[in-house]
Amino acid sequence: MNAPVIPIQVLREPGAKPRRMTGERPVPPAALEEVGALLAGRPLRKDLLIEHLHAINDRHGQLRTDHLAALARLLRLSQVEVFEVASFYHHFEVVREGADGSYPVPAALTVRVCDGIACELAGAQDLLAKLPALLGTEVRVIAAPCIGRCEQAPAVAVHQHPIANATPATVQAAVVAKRTTHEPAAYVDLAAYRAAGGYATLRQCLGGERDVEGVIATMESSGLRGLGGAGFPAGRKWRIVRSQAAPRLMAVNIDEGEPGTFKDRHYLERDPHRFLEGLLIAAWAVGIDAVYVYLRDEYHGCRAILERELAALEANPPEGVTLPTLELRRGAGAYICGEESAMIESIEGKRGMPRLRPPYVAQVGLFGRPTLEHNFETLYWVRDILEKGGDWFASHGRNGRKGLRSFSVSGRVRKPGVHLAPAGITLRELVAEHCGGMQDGHALYAYLPGGASGGILPERLADVPLDFDTLQPHGCFIGSAAVVVLSDQDRATDVARNLMRFFEHESCGQCTPCRSGTEKVGELIASDRWDTGLLAELSQVMRDASICGLGQAAPNPVDCVVKYFPHELQAG
Repeated sequence: MNAPVIPIQVLREPGAKPRRMTGERPVPPAALEEVGALLAGRPLRKDLLIEHLHAINDRHGQLRTDHLAALARLLRLSQVEVFEVASFYHHFEVVREGADGSYPVPAALTVRVCDGIACELAGAQDLLAKLPALLGTEVRVIAAPCIGRCEQAPAVAVHQHPIANATPATVQAAVVAKRTTHEPAAYVDLAAYRAAGGYATLRQCLGGERDVEGVIATMESSGLRGLGGAGFPAGRKWRIVRSQAAPRLMAVNIDEGEPGTFKDRHYLERDPHRFLEGLLIAAWAVGIDAVYVYLRDEYHGCRAILERELAALEANPPEGVTLPTLELRRGAGAYICGEESAMIESIEGKRGMPRLRPPYVAQVGLFGRPTLEHNFETLYWVRDILEKGGDWFASHGRNGRKGLRSFSVSGRVRKPGVHLAPAGITLRELVAEHCGGMQDGHALYAYLPGGASGGILPERLADVPLDFDTLQPHGCFIGSAAVVVLSDQDRATDVARNLMRFFEHESCGQCTPCRSGTEKVGELIASDRWDTGLLAELSQVMRDASICGLGQAAPNPVDCVVKYFPHELQAG
């Protein structure tokens, strides 16, 4: 990757000593030597703290406190600054030395069993019960939040190797064969993409055949809205950020941690340059100096693709194209970093805690600069919209809606997966026309229209158009179009418990309504006898007082159960 061209932040004055807090542990020379050798040749900047933590964690299988102290010395940070970041992210394991000064030996291998809602429906709990005895004591088996493979449920990760539709036998076979890395399947690489006309639209933009105003106007006329969940009009966002003072930055969100969502991975694994061309066109139109791509840590194969193709693109850019600075950043297992300002905090090397707004990231974002924040799929459509016209995209739609939607469908359907369908299609139509109908022996009972936070609707509302703004009257929203289909063999109360465990686990802890509210709601719904009055009060507090969308939307599944599935609750 290119070195950043924008001053990010001055950590210390030249020659200044690192800050030292009273009581900080001494740094053992051996630990300093180990970490220094591991990071040799890498820039020692604070915003790369998480990247450096990954390097240490990958090498040693854990983060020892002496290594953290050494990293703090090298980055000229206090040890508490490093420790608080290391302990925030789920994929880092911080360990302390024992009384004898030694550190625990990390597990030889970790097997993560997804216990997200789609995987739980498909038997994840059975895997968690059987695998420890089957794999032996040297293999650590743990439950993990959604790993973005809901169409392959139950999904398991053996270190970095994903196993689709996992069984005890297939997991054991992967462990025995030591299949721990993920080699991506065939995809459209740079040569194939160019041969099929790729980057021609970008060259037209940079060569003067297209002007900025015309490009932004086409984006506006298409009606394309942010496809990460918020739904803000893409063209309008470009215009807003372009109006801000330079230098301007760009942050691309491929964290995709919403249970039920896997569309970004689906497209990235197949056609990465269509996304990259859209990214570069947006950077040109808005006047972006540097781009930061934030990819969730579970997508190891996608990271290999992006590293490979970005290197190829930088070594051989399209004729006449000068690339902006491009940096690929690695998440560390925190759903909250799907929230735009929390992602920006993480890119800056901090805990992923949402910022209070205003100011908005379009005004004050990455490193204090105006920032264009986009979801992967939003940029994926840019090339098609410019080549075919805004009216082409807007011409699709059903039931009075406009555009296309990539639905991530999982659960009790015959054909789970990413299904491209008209905006405004109903759940009943989506299942019948794209998903092969319900699984044998299952009848439609309920569905989640927008992933974990989008609420739960009953079968009688399966004819509501699926799009932005159509589900809110029913207490739900489409978000990133993650649809989980439930059958008459499922219970909405069990689904709500699964989702609330997820929200409690993933709350960043910054604000009390979310931190304590998710825990309290989980306690109140543990049995089928719910105090609906108290739940309603708690829900209102969480919606009104939580800082970000996690706490504000976390009550949705529970509220929907009370509203639409009261027959599952006991009186009392």
